[in-house]
Amino acid sequence: MATRAHGVVTRSALLAAGVTHDEIKSRLRKGSLIVEHRAVYRVGHRAPSDESRYLAAVLACGDGALLSGVAAAHLLGLVKGQTPAAEVTAPTERRVPGVITRRMRRTDAGPGISCRGVPVTSVPQTLVSIAGQLGEEALARACHEAGVRYGIAPADVAALLERTPNTPGATQLRRILEGGAPVSLSRLESRFFARLREDGLPRAPQTNHDVGGRRVDCRWPKQGLTVELDSYRYHSSRYAWERDRRREREAYARGDDFRRYTYDDVFVSPTLMLRELRALLITPLS
Repeated sequence: MATRAHGVVTRSALLAAGVTHDEIKSRLRKGSLIVEHRAVYRVGHRAPSDESRYLAAVLACGDGALLSGVAAAHLLGLVKGQTPAAEVTAPTERRVPGVITRRMRRTDAGPGISCRGVPVTSVPQTLVSIAGQLGEEALARACHEAGVRYGIAPADVAALLERTPNTPGATQLRRILEGGAPVSLSRLESRFFARLREDGLPRAPQTNHDVGGRRVDCRWPKQGLTVELDSYRYHSSRYAWERDRRREREAYARGDDFRRYTYDDVFVSPTLMLRELRALLITPLS
C-alpha cells in the first residue's frame, strides 16, 4: 500500500486494510510508522521525498483536496528552485500545521490531475493561482513551460481567467498571455534579442505572443514577420516537428514572412541571420 503512494498511508486506509488500532500504536512506538500529519504516516523511512511530503499534506486535508499554488507549479515543473512549502486547496476549511491551506472556491471546482502520484490542480488553474505570487518573468516562464510540457495554449488559461477576473495577478497574467510582457524565456531568446540590439535592429514588439490561439516566439506585425527560435530541447520529437511545420503554415496564411533560427544561428554564426533580418526589418530609403 505504501509503495504505491510514495511510502505514505493514512490511518483510515490502514484500518480498512485490517490493521487494528493497537497495531498502529505499536508500530508508531517502534518507529515503523512515522507521523507526518494527524492520521497520516510514513512507513519506515526517515528521508521523505518531495512527492511524499506533498502527498501527505494532500491526504491530511481530506477527500477532494489538491496540491495547489507554487507547490503544484513546482511539482508540475513549471517553476524551478528550492522545494516550496506544501499548499493545498480543499473543499472545506482545513488547518494543518506546516501546510498552507485554502478553501476551494466555486470557480476552483474543476477536476484536478495526478502528477507523479500526487493530486494537483489542473495546469491552467495552477497558473491562475500563482499569478499573484510570481514576478512577471517567472510567471511568463511558467506559462511557457505549461505550453511545452502539457500543450496548454494561452486560450486555455484565458478562459479560466475570465471566470476569475479578480484573482490576484490577473492583469499581469493576462498581459503575458496576450504577449504584452517583453520577457525572454531562455538563453536562446535572450541572446537573440541582444544580437538585434547590437546590430541596431528593432526588437520584436510581440514576444511569446498568442496569435490565432497559438504562441509564437517573435513577431513584427508592421513588417509582417514571424520568427521562431528552435531549441533542441523543445523540438526533438515527431509531435514537435509537426507542430513547427503547422506554425510555419499559419504564419504564411496570415500574410507573414517566416524565419526559423537555431542555437548555432544565434550563438555561433549570426552573420547570415542578421543580414537576413536587416533586409526584412529595415525599409530601404527610397
